[in-house]
Amino acid sequence: MIIKNGNVFCSDGSFHIKDLLIADGRITDDINVAGSDGKVIDANRKYVIPGLVDIHSHGAVGHDFCDADSEGIREILKYEKSCGITSYCPTSMTLAKDMLIDIFKTATEISPSPELANIVGINMEGPFISEKKKAAQNGKYIFRPDASFFNECQAASDNLIKLVTLAPEEDGAIDFINKCKGSVNISLGHTAATYEQACSAFTAGANHVTHLCNGMTEFTHREPGVFGAAIENTDVFVELICDGIHNHPTMIRTIFKLFGADRVALISDSMEATGMPDGDYELGKQHVIKKGFHATLEDGTLAGSATNLFDCMRKAIEFGIPVYDAIKSATSTPAKSIGLYPEIGSLEPGARADVLILNDEFKLEKIV
Repeated sequence: MIIKNGNVFCSDGSFHIKDLLIADGRITDDINVAGSDGKVIDANRKYVIPGLVDIHSHGAVGHDFCDADSEGIREILKYEKSCGITSYCPTSMTLAKDMLIDIFKTATEISPSPELANIVGINMEGPFISEKKKAAQNGKYIFRPDASFFNECQAASDNLIKLVTLAPEEDGAIDFINKCKGSVNISLGHTAATYEQACSAFTAGANHVTHLCNGMTEFTHREPGVFGAAIENTDVFVELICDGIHNHPTMIRTIFKLFGADRVALISDSMEATGMPDGDYELGKQHVIKKGFHATLEDGTLAGSATNLFDCMRKAIEFGIPVYDAIKSATSTPAKSIGLYPEIGSLEPGARADVLILNDEFKLEKIV
C-alpha cells in the first residue's frame, strides 16, 4: 500500500509532504514491495499520523476493565479503535487481590483483530497507594507495596503489566522499586509524598508519574512535592489528562513548557461512561455519575474522565499546544514511556503500520 501526498508526522520534529509506504503490516522504505499490492490512498496533503497510544484507560461504552469480562473488553477495544486509538493499556483499580488476579488473567484471553485496538500492556493503578490521596480508588483494598504479590499479578497477566503505580512514602515502597524496576515501569501516583520522598523513589528507579497534578500533593513554592521532583529528574515521563476538567488549560500549557512533549504522555483516564449518555455508571465497583464530560463519585470526587484520548489530543491543540507536540504526546511519547517505541507510536520504517489520516480541523477521516 502507498499513502501518497500526505502531510506525514516524522521523527525529526516536523511534518513532511511525502508518500508513506506500507507492506505486510509494517512501514517500509521499499517502494517496490509497498506498491506490489496496487493499493493507493491519496491523502491530499492531510495529516498522516501514527495511531494513538493510550497507556491509562479504565474503560468505555458501558464496560469496565475491572469487570474481568472478555466480551466487555472487546467492546472497549472496538470503541477505542474507532476513535483512532490503536494501542491500548487497560488499567486496573485498587481492588481485592483475587479480583486483580482474575482481571489480569482475562486480559490474556483477548485475541488480536483488525477491528480492535491492540492491548500492548496493562497499567496496574493501585493497590499500593496512599489512603490520603486515594481519590476515586477504594480505600478498603489499599495495602503496602508488595513485590511478591506484584509478581503473582505479572504471572497472571502473562507479563503484560507495563506500568504499576505506587505511593513512595509508604512502607516498603523503595524495596519494591529495587526488586521490580527491571520487570515493570514504576509510576508515582495517588501519593502524599514530599519532594524528598519522590526524589528517593526516582533515584531508586521509578521513571513515571501517574496523572500529574491529580491524586497528589499540590506543587507550591515551599513544598514542590512529586511535581517538583519530576521536573528535576529528566528521565521521568509524566501522564497528563487533557479533558478540560482535570487540569486548567493554563496548567496544560505550563506542563508542556516545563517538561516538553518528549516527556508528557497524554492519557484519557477514561471510564465506562465514555461514549455513553449521562447517567449512572461504575468505576472499580464504585458508583459514578456522568453529567456531560464530568464523571464523579457521589461525593463529587472526580472519577476518571469521560473523554477518549483522541479528543484529549484535540483539546491540547485547542488549548494552544503546538500540533506536532500534541500528536507526539499521544503517540510516540507514551510508547516510549512503556518501552514499545518505535514498534508503535511511529511512522518510521519497521514500525507497525497503525496509521490515521486527519483533516485540517484535526478530525479523524480514516484509519488505515
